[in-house]
Amino acid sequence: MLDHRFVIVTGLSGGGKTQVSRVLEDLGYFCVDNLPPMFIPKFAELVRDNDQITKVALVVDMRSREFFDDLMNVLESMESAGQGYELLFLEASDETIIRRYKETRRSHPLAPNGRLIDGIHKERARLDGVRGRATHIIDTTSMKKDELKKRILGLYGGSDKVSERMAITVLSFGFKYGMPLDADLVFDVRFLPNPFYVEALRKKSGTVPATAEYIWKWPITQQFSEKLNGLLEFLVPNYIKEGKSQLVIALGCTGGMHRSVFMADKVGRRLKELGYNVTIEHRNVRNNDVEEHIE
Repeated sequence: MLDHRFVIVTGLSGGGKTQVSRVLEDLGYFCVDNLPPMFIPKFAELVRDNDQITKVALVVDMRSREFFDDLMNVLESMESAGQGYELLFLEASDETIIRRYKETRRSHPLAPNGRLIDGIHKERARLDGVRGRATHIIDTTSMKKDELKKRILGLYGGSDKVSERMAITVLSFGFKYGMPLDADLVFDVRFLPNPFYVEALRKKSGTVPATAEYIWKWPITQQFSEKLNGLLEFLVPNYIKEGKSQLVIALGCTGGMHRSVFMADKVGRRLKELGYNVTIEHRNVRNNDVEEHIE
C-alpha cells in the first residue's frame, strides 16, 4: 500500500497487546482487535486504496484458537503478493505473565481449565515461527506502561517531529457556562480588562480587531501573555517527552466571548508558530448576544 502503514500486533497473551493497541489508536491507527488471520489479506485489500485509512493495526493472538495457526501461511502469501506489513511481537517472562494473569483473574486461552504455566509454555511453542518473522520484538517484562508507550511512539509515531505526535486544543470558555471537563490546564483570565464595559465592543468577540486591540493595549495583558507563553513553552515539550498524546489548554473569562477568546487565539497562534499540531476552539461565543465574530 502506497503511503500506508500496516502493522500486525501479536505475541504472548499478557505481553501488553491491549496497551499497545490503545497507544496506536491514539496515534491515529485504525485498530482491529482479535481478527482471525484468514481475514487479514481481504482486509488489507479493502484498505489498500482507501485514502481515509492510511494507518492500520491488527491485533492477532491465540484468542483466535485454531484459526491462529493460519497466520504463518497468511504472512507468506502476503509477502509473495508484495503486500507490505510490519509485525510487532510482544513477550514477557513466565513470572511476569503469571503475575499479570493473577492480577486480572483471567484464564489463559490455551489453558482455560488447566495450569497457567502450561498454557504459557504451549503458547511460546506455537508462536516460535511467528516470532522469527517479527519486524520488532519488545520484551515488556520490566517495562512500565509509560515506558512501553514511549517505545511505541518511537516506532510508530509516523513523524520525525515529536511535536506532531501530540494534538493540542486551545479552548476558550465562559465560567458561567461551566468548566470544560476535559481540560488539562485551565487559566482564569477574568483579571484582564473587560471589553464588555465598552459599549462599542460589548457585542464584538475577542476575534474582532477592535476588541483585540482594546484587550492587548493594557500592560497587564502583555505581561500575562509573556509569562503564559514562557510557561507553555516549558510544559509542552515535557508533556510530549512523557508520551502525552492530547493536551487541552482552556482559558476562561466570565462569558467566554472577549478576553478568553482573544487569549486563546494568541496562545494557539504562538504554539502553531513553534510547530505544534494545534486546534483553536471557542466554546461559548455563540451563547452570547454576538454582533460580530471572526472565525
